[in-house]
Amino acid sequence: MHHAAYVFDAYGTLFDVHAAVRRHAGEIGPDGQLLSEIWRAKQLEYSWVRTLMGAYADFWQLTEQALDFALRKVPSADRGLRAKLLEAYWHLDCYPEVPAVLKALKASGARLAILSNGSPEMLEAAVKSAALDQVLDDVFSVDAVRRFKADPSVYDMVTTGWRLYPGAVSF
Repeated sequence: MHHAAYVFDAYGTLFDVHAAVRRHAGEIGPDGQLLSEIWRAKQLEYSWVRTLMGAYADFWQLTEQALDFALRKVPSADRGLRAKLLEAYWHLDCYPEVPAVLKALKASGARLAILSNGSPEMLEAAVKSAALDQVLDDVFSVDAVRRFKADPSVYDMVTTGWRLYPGAVSF
């Protein structure tokens, strides 16, 4: 089925959220995977709780808080790596198949975008770092509505902004 637009999540779909920890695996030690999994789980949990509470904070703040939690839970990981891990999160690797898939969809005439919990600054850095800025038509951040996914207002940004019926968009 062909859609007029394809809108992707950034973190975990286009960008590998575990890349930051993998880059520093040698310094982190044997519990790197556990650290990364806790970091990601808390990041998502914090976004859901803040949406339910109506207490928005940007995703970068949640990312920092989630890493702090993960570092406390994994005492073998050196807390001194915090700054390096956070810096690496600004430049996550995209999955290897992503550029080719996006180029093929773009060649089919579809509009392409990211719709993400990430802050505009985080998304801009990740998109440029992965050289995806050449194929994306737009990047939507939840900052505009101050609610996280899966709040309906988040998805309305795309359909309203692009003046498309929801059925024309593959989220």
